[in-house]
Amino acid sequence: MLPKSHIILKRVHAILLVITCLLIGGLHPLQAQNSRAKFRKPAASKTVPAFNPDKAPPFLHANQHWVDSVFQTLSPEERIAQLIMIPVYSNRNQAYIDSVSQLVKTYKVGGMIFFQGGPVRQAKMTNRYQRESKVPLMVSIDGEWGLSMRLDSTVRFPYQMSLGGIEDEKLIYQMGAEIARQCRRMGIHINFAPTVDINNNANNPVIGFRSFGEDKYNVARKSVAYMKGMQDQHVLASAKHFPGHGDTNVDSHYGLPVLHFSRIRLDSTELYPFRRLIDQGLGSVMVAHMNIPVLDNTPNLASTLSKSIVSDLLKKELNYKGLVFTDALNMQGVAKFYPPGVVDVKALLAGNDVLLNTMDVKATIAEVKKAIKNKEITQAEIDARCRKVLAAKQWMGLDKWQPIETEHLIEDLNNPHARYLAHQLTEASLTLLRNKQNMLPLQALDTLRIAALAIGTRQETDFQRSLARYTQVDTFFLAPASSLAELQALKEKLQAYNLVIAGVHKLQLSAGSGTFGITAEMNLFLKDLIRSKPTVVSVFGNVYSLARFEQVDKAAALLAAYQETPLSQDIAAQLIFGGLSAKGKLPVTVSTAFRIGDGLQTQGGVRLAYSVPEAVGLKTQALAGIDSLVNLAIREKATPGAQVLVAKDGKVIYYKSFGYHTYENQMPVKNTDLYDLASVTKISTTMAALMKLKGEGRFDENRPLGAYLPILEGSNKENLSYRDILTHQARLQAWIPFWKETVKKNGNFKWRTFKADSSARFPIKVADRLYIHRKYARKIYEQIKESPLNPQPGYVYSDLSFILAPKVVEGITGQPFETYLQEQIYKPLGATTLTFNPYKHYPKARIVPTEYDTQFRKQLLHGTVHDEGAAMLGGVSGHAGLFGNANDVAKLMQLYLNDGTYGYKRYIGGNTVSQFSKCTFCPQGNHRALGFDRPSKPGDANGNAAKSAPAESFGHSGFTGTYTWIDPVNKLLYVFLSNRVNPTRENAKLSKLNTRTNVLQVVYDALEKAKSTTSDSTVSVH
Repeated sequence: MLPKSHIILKRVHAILLVITCLLIGGLHPLQAQNSRAKFRKPAASKTVPAFNPDKAPPFLHANQHWVDSVFQTLSPEERIAQLIMIPVYSNRNQAYIDSVSQLVKTYKVGGMIFFQGGPVRQAKMTNRYQRESKVPLMVSIDGEWGLSMRLDSTVRFPYQMSLGGIEDEKLIYQMGAEIARQCRRMGIHINFAPTVDINNNANNPVIGFRSFGEDKYNVARKSVAYMKGMQDQHVLASAKHFPGHGDTNVDSHYGLPVLHFSRIRLDSTELYPFRRLIDQGLGSVMVAHMNIPVLDNTPNLASTLSKSIVSDLLKKELNYKGLVFTDALNMQGVAKFYPPGVVDVKALLAGNDVLLNTMDVKATIAEVKKAIKNKEITQAEIDARCRKVLAAKQWMGLDKWQPIETEHLIEDLNNPHARYLAHQLTEASLTLLRNKQNMLPLQALDTLRIAALAIGTRQETDFQRSLARYTQVDTFFLAPASSLAELQALKEKLQAYNLVIAGVHKLQLSAGSGTFGITAEMNLFLKDLIRSKPTVVSVFGNVYSLARFEQVDKAAALLAAYQETPLSQDIAAQLIFGGLSAKGKLPVTVSTAFRIGDGLQTQGGVRLAYSVPEAVGLKTQALAGIDSLVNLAIREKATPGAQVLVAKDGKVIYYKSFGYHTYENQMPVKNTDLYDLASVTKISTTMAALMKLKGEGRFDENRPLGAYLPILEGSNKENLSYRDILTHQARLQAWIPFWKETVKKNGNFKWRTFKADSSARFPIKVADRLYIHRKYARKIYEQIKESPLNPQPGYVYSDLSFILAPKVVEGITGQPFETYLQEQIYKPLGATTLTFNPYKHYPKARIVPTEYDTQFRKQLLHGTVHDEGAAMLGGVSGHAGLFGNANDVAKLMQLYLNDGTYGYKRYIGGNTVSQFSKCTFCPQGNHRALGFDRPSKPGDANGNAAKSAPAESFGHSGFTGTYTWIDPVNKLLYVFLSNRVNPTRENAKLSKLNTRTNVLQVVYDALEKAKSTTSDSTVSVH
């Protein structure tokens, strides 16, 4: 401090100088010039630099009138309080909520940072505190991966480490913008993100997965994108943790890290991202708690409390004009050395603008006043920082504060755009590090017996469930602390499998433990597994954990997923099977085996992907009508439940189950449940087989039926053209009630037809406690053979040729019909639920029942086919009998949409599907294709297809309430499965409501809306 006498002399000199200037100013201009010339050359005039929105913190151009008017109302204590930001939790009790209220009303604090809680609770608290506050509060959050870092019921974006490997930085900008929109919806004005620390220490216990990586240029680019995304939506970003926390081995929450770096190292590495962001208009900086001797060698002094670091380096040398926040002042990096109040004052003296997590507001204000009194800091300095805070508040919109609307809050925060963006970011980040012999995407599924092993947990994982969408997988578990006996037993069980897909779960995020929770048992078992058989490993956790697994680089395929979320597990499964491609890169060096920039690419789109409507340019809300229509059908008792699947461009964009198995409402329908497909069987079995044989040159639709079925020689069916048969114009009768021939007049079954118990003579199950004679199928074929033809030519929908189709296929292939379908089509497709007689393979809890048959079988049909003729053929027929879920039906329909290909394999040669699905006899008034249905009246809302379904579309419906439709024009497929015949076939409400076709029309309406929206936006651009 200067002596008082010196200060007085300086003031006198200043007064004299002012008087002299005034005298000069009163002279004639020429005299004034001459007078100035006698004294000294005039100093260069200082001009205030123009506001540059690209480089300056955005709030520097705030409305100063509002700032001035608010500032004038504040007492000196209240100006101090504007620099205080208190911690608040929305998961506490009412007494806590009221205590925060008292702080706001009593001390007029400037802001608050919200931690754990829920959106609606936080919104209500925010509204209360804003109403009680003299000056609108600056509300903040620490949401590096979005609001979900602190709040439940919100969208979780990927960790920054996983984003470090993304090449498309526009996605990170969009993430920043979406996080900002969610913040504004929540009344939050600043998000303490991005983390711009360069993580060049794999053992960093506090940053690690929170960093974009170890390359300073990559970290800077991605941080700028994140920052700009937020600030373009008027939410202030905050670069942390200045001057760089990436190479520490102490967590500043618990101690004070010491950085023994040279100034050259700090300038060239740690400070680089901060400089880049400052140059791009960074709104705020958070200063870390670290001791950095090269910048300030005061023992145990954190950077937060160092004037050399905050004022000299950040504010002066880097010329930073934005807000400077402390890191939380209750962290042990500072709190262990100074009590509340004292630590706050030291932070202000260092040059910080805002005190984060002030733990004793009263003490802090008192200590600041004491510091002012002691001339350690001036009121003018406090006032300048207060005005800076007020300017930021004005830019944030707090001059026009409005309460948060809590209605639809959760829905708004979980909007479809945000969910799709999280999907895109996760998809772009997953990193494939090994792929020996191009194992991924998996091929030849029918040759694989797959075990899905969850390492680190005993609970079924999202990864295992997602894998099961593609093919049959059996699940196994390896707990972290398994006994030797358990390890041996698991090893023996896995011997029966030729591929293991191992997911590593429940890893610790922090490197502080050194092992990330990887036990010796986990390590030993995985190493032995990799050595003994093909193993695909997906690690759902901190990427640095890869270095802790022995010989994991020897795996047949290795995938780094960076985090364990339902989304990351889902996308990993899709990548493994080729629904999505691999494209991420490692943002850090993990070991000599896994270096920065590593990352293999694979092809996606070879099998169905699972996404959201936004992935194909549609809006989720535009498909909400599907839910309404299906729920209406259930309320009207048109069906007890249903499955609905929509896929476009090879992506499943809607897959949902509704209602229950029956009207008893005891068993909810799940996506994995199997339905009786009824006549959808025709295009899923007979047509699949005949088209495949056609593509191989073994079947010709222009040949007669007799050429393939010798048993029809000499009958009126022998010379029927298969083209006429498949288009239902061969004059065949519609159907024959075969079961009625088995019943006596008294209602009992005839001898040599059915028995209640199975035996050598009656081995074929028709229903529970009902078995048919082993040779009865011959009678059915004989009845068809002897049946008369319709007297008049023309279209008559008939089951009869499809009942004969299995014999045709067996005659050509020499294989049983079901075996041929399973081996040649279903198993290679991964459509493993497509099966006859599901009771043989699945528990009844997964099979949706159909009718309570009061006439023939006199029981609820559950696990056996509804159609009487198919039942009498042992459940296997070409016209009915197939069961499956919507997902597996969709795989077959996608094969048709692809004109015979799916998953790297051509199943149907030539252009057979496109040929068979064309209308052959439309000029003659027959709308049918070969085996497929087509729109009978295109454009008619009451037809057999959706009103907007193009004439080129095709599909089929089923008596039990099923429907599938394929649209090659729009690359669209649709599956609707229900059991409308439960409890009785007499229920025709589903058809009267047009539910099946109306649901598909919702999709077409969404497509049209998307086209018009695109058109409007194009017009607006011009």
